[in-house]
Amino acid sequence: MGEQRETVRDNVPGASHAADPQGGLRGWKRLLPVVVLAVGMAAFFAFGLDDHISFAALHDHRDLLRGWVADYPVLTRAGYALLYTLCIAFSLPIGLILTLAGGFLFGLIEGTLITVLAATLGAVMVFLAARTALGDSLRARAGPFLAKLRAGFQENALSYLFVLRLVPLFPFWLVNIVPAMLGVPLRVFTIGTLFGIVPGTLVFVSIGNGLDALVDQGSAPGLGVFLEPSVLIPIAGLILLSLLPVVYKRLRADTADPT
Repeated sequence: MGEQRETVRDNVPGASHAADPQGGLRGWKRLLPVVVLAVGMAAFFAFGLDDHISFAALHDHRDLLRGWVADYPVLTRAGYALLYTLCIAFSLPIGLILTLAGGFLFGLIEGTLITVLAATLGAVMVFLAARTALGDSLRARAGPFLAKLRAGFQENALSYLFVLRLVPLFPFWLVNIVPAMLGVPLRVFTIGTLFGIVPGTLVFVSIGNGLDALVDQGSAPGLGVFLEPSVLIPIAGLILLSLLPVVYKRLRADTADPT
């Protein structure tokens, strides 16, 4: 009778959670990183911080910012790196303004270096949060299509990541999350992000380096700058180079299996 009662209890929905309250707690712990990032984004807009980080604010306070950089070179660089990391981690829509500010305040080379490192760190934080919260549950529920997509992406993960980072049409925050859902290793994600964002960052940092010309325009540049031939052609070349390993693998597979 005792064995029968235990068998019935095990088959009752929710009985396992009642017997193991730690299961629900572990589930909340997995979701905690995503919850923290979502709260941070909500707080950014709730407190109106987007009004203080804008092209107009950069224009109005440029002399003050230059003075801070001259007086506190280490602190301002560390503060900029921290702010940019948080911007990417919380997926805040101020990345373009901060990138322009990096070029204006620190110059082309230093501005690009700090921005790329900070953006990569923030992206890794989002990637780890998404992988912790969603990775296991998606793997458990993966159907044939998702499993095939995961396998194809993982096989050419670095090449695909380079393309996704080079093409500015894909939202930065989305490219931080999708690889985590598809099981891309952290090392591959970090390398693909670190080197894949260099060209685009270099473009906007160089524009920010000439802030006076931007002031004459009266507004911050948008993604239209990537349609300029001097920008579009080199980036298109990098995209093609990134896809060469994928094309080579496909051709090699077709040659090995002519049927």
